[in-house]
Amino acid sequence: MIRQLPRALAVAVALSAGVAAAATATTPYVVMSPEARRVVDWVVASRDNGGNAFIVVDKANARLMLFDASGMVRATTPVLLGLARGDDSPPGIGTRKLSAIAPAERITPAGRFVLEAGKNMAGKDIVWIDYDAAVSLHRASDRKPGMGARSRVERLGSTTAAEKRVSLGCVNVATAFYDSFIQPTFGHAPGIAYILPETRSAAAEFAIPPV
Repeated sequence: MIRQLPRALAVAVALSAGVAAAATATTPYVVMSPEARRVVDWVVASRDNGGNAFIVVDKANARLMLFDASGMVRATTPVLLGLARGDDSPPGIGTRKLSAIAPAERITPAGRFVLEAGKNMAGKDIVWIDYDAAVSLHRASDRKPGMGARSRVERLGSTTAAEKRVSLGCVNVATAFYDSFIQPTFGHAPGIAYILPETRSAAAEFAIPPV
């Protein structure tokens, strides 16, 4: 069953926007933070991904890395993340109206999540990260044409991770990247997301044994 976005949060899911992808499938090497590298090494060694393709979202660096089932890098791209710093979704956040979500509650949760294809209320495809918390992976776009604030598409190109903290908690990627990599990989097959924490260690988050 393809899950639909809760109606109260439907407006929060971005529609398509034409922007260039930040990486290609020929990416030969990706520089990772020590935390990201440790998680990837653990996933591959333990086969925690269960034979599925997976993504690692490095919140501290506002970057997503896509891996095939064997742990080979397929692509990488900058991402937009939740406005607030934190690693746990507030209780019941997925059932609230947008007006009831305070800026401090707009968190991209850390952890291991089973990805699931779905659709928003406009019928656009998205990938659920945490359905109950209404957190998904989707295309970035601007909800209001001509908005005065710096646009989401522009923010994806920023070199500053802080400028990429703008969402309600969802993970946003460039439309071209979504269409070229995310949709083909997870649109019809399961996957795993590992979202790195920013208030605690990755080893503690994923119960990675010491080396």
